[in-house]
Amino acid sequence: MSASAQADAVWTTRAPHLTPVRPARLSAPARDAQPIDAGQFRQALGQHPAGVAIVTLAGPAGLTVTSFSSASLDPPLVSFYIGHGSSNWPAVRQARHFAVNLMGHNHQDTAALFARKGADRFGPATQWRIGPAGLPLLAGATVHLICAVASLITVGDHELVVGRVLQADLNQPSPPLLHHRGQFTRPESA
Repeated sequence: MSASAQADAVWTTRAPHLTPVRPARLSAPARDAQPIDAGQFRQALGQHPAGVAIVTLAGPAGLTVTSFSSASLDPPLVSFYIGHGSSNWPAVRQARHFAVNLMGHNHQDTAALFARKGADRFGPATQWRIGPAGLPLLAGATVHLICAVASLITVGDHELVVGRVLQADLNQPSPPLLHHRGQFTRPESA
């Protein structure tokens, strides 16, 4: 049995009520097609508001991410992307665990600090404590998720980090912190 037939067999065994669909293959771009300008691409994506999370690692290390997402309920999985050029990429690549700190609208300064290159992220301006697996947990986060790294997947110049959620702590509810058009903001209804 070929590898693709085996994959189909596994897929249909796990979801026999669904019909397998192969992903479409992208056709080669036209010979005269111009690549999209990186600045224009960033500007276009900036039109999409994204929630803000701060991922922290033992060490301590941490970074602001707007690519955080739930990936699966069973098993409980979450994911985020990190650029291979990020100063935090070596720490993420070596980590066995990470924490996700979901930030409320009143934590713009903390999110900006963790997004800044060369910043003293765990200095006096940041309130935090050590949690499970030696992970820094940020004060004021609306949620802390403790995760074990499940997989790393290269996607272009980034790595998709998938984590299995081991623990979820719901803290004080707050409207979320968003990133939109290059700025941290809050929902209009907040």
